[in-house]
This record gives sequence, structure tokens and C-alpha cells, in this order.
Amino acid sequence: MATEIKAPQFPESVADGTVATWHKQEGEAVKRDELLVDIETDKVVLEVVAPADGVISKILAGEGDTVESQQVLANFEEGASGSAPSSEAKDASAEKEEAAAPAAEASDDSSASDQAGPAARKLMSEHGIAASQVSGSGKGGRITKQDVEKAIGEKAEQRASQPAPQQPATAEVPAAPGEREERRVPMTRLRKRIAERLVSAQQDAAMLTTFNEVNMKPIMEMRKNYQPEFEKAHNVRLGFMGFFTRACVEALKRFPAVNASIDGDDIVYHGYYDVGVAVSTERGLVVPVIRDADQRGLAEVESQIIDFGQKAQKGKLSIEEMTGGTFTISNGGVFGSLISTPILNPPQTAILGMHKIQERPMAVDGKVEILPMMYLALSYDHRLIDGKEAVQFLVTVKNFIEDPARLLLDI
Repeated sequence: MATEIKAPQFPESVADGTVATWHKQEGEAVKRDELLVDIETDKVVLEVVAPADGVISKILAGEGDTVESQQVLANFEEGASGSAPSSEAKDASAEKEEAAAPAAEASDDSSASDQAGPAARKLMSEHGIAASQVSGSGKGGRITKQDVEKAIGEKAEQRASQPAPQQPATAEVPAAPGEREERRVPMTRLRKRIAERLVSAQQDAAMLTTFNEVNMKPIMEMRKNYQPEFEKAHNVRLGFMGFFTRACVEALKRFPAVNASIDGDDIVYHGYYDVGVAVSTERGLVVPVIRDADQRGLAEVESQIIDFGQKAQKGKLSIEEMTGGTFTISNGGVFGSLISTPILNPPQTAILGMHKIQERPMAVDGKVEILPMMYLALSYDHRLIDGKEAVQFLVTVKNFIEDPARLLLDI
């Protein structure tokens, strides 16, 4: 039975997407729920799976094409692999036909390339092989993936038989000593979206940053003393992010403007605390949100942060998990950053930057002590938050971290 493979239903905040990777090709047999294609949006990569056992009969949107919500990506034949020939079946029939009739020779590269399937064209492109250099063994001279692999093998044998061939300069040849090499690649949709939002944040907000430093010794000693029992009880390690999330939530309760946002000429005060946690991935920075952080204990916060990190690295975060947020925490210290000025995550009006823990000599009660110190940075929108509020907010976070008992006593 014929059916259509469509792009997912995009949320209102996502206009369109780009076909990133086809994991299956035309004529290739697939099983139900097997991954067919990845669709990259401004925020996440969405996966489209097979609705049933069958084969892809025709790909309508190639890699790099822009698609809209519910747009048809491919035609699909449901049922056993016999409903449409698989690649193995095509190759078997091609071998039989090859004995009866020789493969037709293409008149030029463009016409020959039209006789090649998507997998064959991709392989030819990767290895720099023209379609005219490949003998098609499929029906009507169609070039299969196996034909291209055979041509690649023959090309390798020819090179091996010539000890010192005269090779033309190509992009794959390493640059000679002294040459300055350049490589141009298009931005991913996520990287372009990040760039747009960061520029917008600096242009549209009156952004300012205030700094302070915090003694991490109390938290570090608490972790050392209670880590085994905490991990045994909750099956998760006690980290710093849980403490900072709790400290920020308590500080946000005391300074509502830091948890607010600007909508036109209105100030929107949020009566909930959805804390975004910036996570760095190979594709770019993403900010999943811990919903109702004020209602979560340390173990639950730590567990959710770990889950977000794992999903982010695999590109499995959903749009719902990255939508919203009233305040953001960014930890550049994991990469060794000593101090920085984090950029706002619109429409939020504040973001806290954590940094590297570094032992420094500090004056304590008239004596010099070596303490593990961390610089904290709070970037805020000066249109809504005054300097006094920003400084007091940051001092409140500092006090909670340096005296964790305050979090339990609510003082």
C-alpha cells in the first residue's frame, strides 16, 4: 500500500526545517520505526521514522532542501520488501540482465548522473568520480552503489600500479608547506539562529554585567561529607549546579524583577521559576529548561541536568524542553573560563555565569588563607533591573552558596 512520508508538525515558533541526512535510500527495505531522515530546525533535530515495514519508492526532498511542516518528503510502499525492489534485489536482477545485454554508455556526465540513484551519486561525489567513469549494471544502464564501489576499486588499483603518478591539484591534496589553506562550510540552522539571537540581545537590551566572587569551600566540604550517602539514596552524584539552581530560585523570590521579562511596554512578572541551563554541544549552545525549579530538590535537579546533557549530546532534546524559561544559568567554568560576561537569553532579563574554581589567597579575619574561589557574573537588562537590585541579587546567591544552611532555613 502506497503512503507518504511527511515532515513532522513544527511548533508555531519554528517556520521550516532543512533535510539534514537521509539514512535510507530509494529502493532500500526498512522496518517499522526505523530512522529514515533527520530534519534540522532552528532549535532541534527532528527524526522521521518508517510508519511500517516496506521500502522507500521515491525521495522527493533531498539533503539540504528546505521543507515546511507536514510537507511530503518521500513516497513509501508499505508491506513486505517484495512490494518494491530492495537494493539487493535490484543488484541480483541487474547481474542477470548484464549477461543478456551490455550496459548502455551515457553520452555525457550529466545524463549519466541522472541514471544514478541517490546513494550512488553521493558516493561518486565523495570520491571525485564522474558518472562517465562508471559502467552502470542496472536496468537501462542505471548506476548502482555497487557499480561506484567497483569503479573506486579499479581506480585504486590503477594508482597502485603507477608508483609516481602525476596528480593534479585538488581540494583533497594536502596544502604544500607555506600555503595558507581555507575551508568554507555553510552555517547550520542552529548556529545561524544562535547568531541572530545573540546579536538581537545586544541590540535590543540595555545589557550590563556585575561581578562578585564566592568561596566554594563550604559546598565542597558538604559534597565530600555527604556524597556517598547522597548517591546511595538518590542514585545520582551531588554536583554544584543543584546548589546554584536552588540558590538562584531563592534569590529570584526576593527580587521578582530578575525573574521578569519585557513585552512591548509591559513588564511580565512570572509567578513560577523555570530555570534554563546552558549546555554546549558540537552543534552549538542549547538551553533546556528545568520547569518549576522551586518545587524540585537537589537530587531531582541534578538528575534532570544530567538527562538534559545526555539528550543534548545526542540531539534528542525536544522543542518543548527548550521553550520558555524565566532565568538562565551558564557554566563556562567546565571549559576553564575564569571570568566572562554572559549574553542575555531573550526575552529573559538576566543570566548568571559560573566560572572556574581557582585557589586564591584571601584575607579572612585578618589572616591570609588559600581558598577555592569562583567568580560569578550576572548580566541583566538595565531597562528593567536597576544596578542595586542586580548587585543585591548576586550577593544573595553568594550568601546562599557560602552558607548552604540558609537554603534549608529559608533565611
